[in-house]
Amino acid sequence: MRTALPATATAAAAVLFTLASGALAAGEPVIGLITKTDTNPFFVKMKEGATEAAKAKGAVLMSAAGKKDGDNAGQVAAIENMVAKGAKTILITPSDAKAIIPAIKKAQDKGVMVIALDSPTDPATAVDALFATNNYKAGELIGAYAKAAMAGKAVKIATLDLFPGHPVGAQRHNGFLKGYGLQAADAKSNELSKPAEVVCMADTHGNQAEGQTAMENCLQKNPDINVVYTINEPAAAGAFNALKKAGKDKSVIIVSVDGGCQGVKDVAAGKIAATSQQYPLKMASMGVEAGVEYAKSGKKVAGYTDTGVTLIAGKAVAGVDSKDTKVGTDLCWGAK
Repeated sequence: MRTALPATATAAAAVLFTLASGALAAGEPVIGLITKTDTNPFFVKMKEGATEAAKAKGAVLMSAAGKKDGDNAGQVAAIENMVAKGAKTILITPSDAKAIIPAIKKAQDKGVMVIALDSPTDPATAVDALFATNNYKAGELIGAYAKAAMAGKAVKIATLDLFPGHPVGAQRHNGFLKGYGLQAADAKSNELSKPAEVVCMADTHGNQAEGQTAMENCLQKNPDINVVYTINEPAAAGAFNALKKAGKDKSVIIVSVDGGCQGVKDVAAGKIAATSQQYPLKMASMGVEAGVEYAKSGKKVAGYTDTGVTLIAGKAVAGVDSKDTKVGTDLCWGAK
């Protein structure tokens, strides 16, 4: 069912708020899941995983999502709603790694355990625990693949990023450059490195339409781009559309991160050369299990848990360990 938003939420920051069951039964652990959006397939799958785990564990799941990536106000409103409704654990993929922290702290002060999924806060210690991909490693894998696939050719790179200052965006971007053997900041930096080989950088908010526009703009600035890094597979799909429209889809390598079922299909079709596969179902189920344990025993989880990453490639390249698209399809976004 839908519930009313508090006065702190404006129409512009409205969130979708649902309960997995019609009512809160006495004694059932109440767990909240707040994702960046309810349209990105990654977060849709994460919600599916949390819903399945909650049903299996006898917990009540509340879910909410911002209107788009970056909607911090929507996520703040969702936290307030969930705490008021009795949630004792909140799982969140933070849209704004810093701005969300005061709302998290208020929830924690009321005894709520807060676990970040997929995306860390800044600092990461603002939540009780983080269940996520090693995003820097995910970037390194596709960077190493792209370098091997280019086989020593001169490279002109476009990076289609998330938006400035987000840890996940920075880690994937800089990891990709490091994997390619280029100058890059380490995993602790939230700044996007730009060595000379990167001839265009553009924000996409992980969105397909913005990814296409960004790629079109990059091609206008530098039509000789031959390697494209994208923050995720929706952005990669947009980039491919732009390249195909320009007649360059056969001469440019696109690499990405996500490993969703559609993304793996795009790898198999040759639209994406390789992608680093994540496991949001695992993140969500681990979060729900931790929430149920906290409700039963009062024991909180702590620290960072790496939920794994696998390189899925259309074609194997020498010196880089990867799995084929059959494996990628079997694993797509499920438990590793």
